[in-house]
Amino acid sequence: MKTFMRQSAALLLLNLVLLALGGIDAVAVEEVKYRVLESSGDFELRQYESSLGAETTVEGDFHEVGNEGFRRLFDYISGKNRKKQSIPMTAPVSQEASSEKIPMTAPVNQEKVGGAWRITFLMPSAFTMETLPEPLDSRVKLVKIPGRLMAALSYSGTWSRERYEEKEQRLKELIRQRGLKIEGEPVFARYNPPFMPWFLRRNEVLIPVGQVH
Repeated sequence: MKTFMRQSAALLLLNLVLLALGGIDAVAVEEVKYRVLESSGDFELRQYESSLGAETTVEGDFHEVGNEGFRRLFDYISGKNRKKQSIPMTAPVSQEASSEKIPMTAPVNQEKVGGAWRITFLMPSAFTMETLPEPLDSRVKLVKIPGRLMAALSYSGTWSRERYEEKEQRLKELIRQRGLKIEGEPVFARYNPPFMPWFLRRNEVLIPVGQVH
């Protein structure tokens, strides 16, 4: 009986892995462009290009704001805009386009602003501010994100606040060791859909930095 249970558990785990790996192509998306200036283990120093985003600000708990912000932005790309244009999102979910197919870019970012959190969906590089459909929800804004120098720490695993804060502190220490100056709030970046097993998820902490003069 114990052998059967172990085999069943192993089979379930294998199926989850295959589901995740099989879905990689389905959720592969354009990523915001950057140039790696330094790389050491799980740390990178990157120069990001400018990009466009749809963002919303939510007050509340670390995990809850991500869910609420996601719903607002998902409504926007699902047709809650002036053009009633469907923008299929492939990270973290996918949706078939009813007209022109406009894939979203990765990652989905979460950043603290005062006492609230800003959630951002990055938009495809093929679009301009003029060609993106205008949101109907006044809480959703289209923004230009300037290019900037970012320190990045990659990790896998859960989306818990505890794990995020642990990695955030490690990244700040690596920044100090390199003599860089922190110039903005940390960003929690998620690249994978919720159905991806936690041990296969790709997550990052990003912090804007500058050279110390």
